[in-house]
Amino acid sequence: MFCPRCGANQGEELKFCRLCAANLSAVRKAVDTREDEEKFDWGKTWLAEMFLSEEEKKRRKEELQRQRGITPEVKRYNEIKAGVITTCAGIGVTIFLYFLMQGIISSGEVSSGEAEIIRRVWVSGVIPILVGLALIINGLFVSKKLVEIAKRREQNILAVEENPQLLSPADTNEFISTGFSVTEGTTRHLKNSGKEQ
Repeated sequence: MFCPRCGANQGEELKFCRLCAANLSAVRKAVDTREDEEKFDWGKTWLAEMFLSEEEKKRRKEELQRQRGITPEVKRYNEIKAGVITTCAGIGVTIFLYFLMQGIISSGEVSSGEAEIIRRVWVSGVIPILVGLALIINGLFVSKKLVEIAKRREQNILAVEENPQLLSPADTNEFISTGFSVTEGTTRHLKNSGKEQ
């Protein structure tokens, strides 16, 4: 080993440098610790994630969301909240466009053909209202079912983890015996054919 302070070549058994008295055991400890930290885990790279199955990707995503506190209930709540916000924004845009277009028409600087088009611009505000209502309906009804399914799945997983005997062992006696052999009819046929000759 070379001393990091003076560069002198030292034996592995020495705790201190013979020339400058630097603590070589501390240097060895630091080098050993750094080597442990520098070990690269290929399993945590984007390359490894490319080769994961869809089921494993889904499981990892759910686990990450669970660690962040994003449960199906939270997702449902956020969806309903987004629906309410989008609906309210749509109502606001609709009212704003209606009064703005009426003001433009009232100014008298617009021809009658243009006025007919401008009168109907406010209808574009209905789009965010419908999107918001769709989010609310989905959150209230569809996502509610998804939350129930997720709760049942989690309860089943916990039940199996607590009591692994819930899964029945493989039973080979499930097969129904047929009571006859494949060669049974052939043997009889041969016996009968011998008697006739």
